[in-house]
Amino acid sequence: MSWNVTVDADKCVGCGECVDVCPVEVYEMTDGKSSPAHAEECLGCESCVEVCEHDAINVEEN
Repeated sequence: MSWNVTVDADKCVGCGECVDVCPVEVYEMTDGKSSPAHAEECLGCESCVEVCEHDAINVEEN
């Protein structure tokens, strides 16, 4: 199963919580914003969605 991971750059404040909580290191900080640099590694656990206070992350099944 694969997952489509997106980060809304307009909503992302660059807190890095998603980077810290992701068990498989999907996210990297780029230019002060979170980026799903390794989206193919996503397990679909949605820990990042839960920790994002700004609703900037979306995880959907492909």
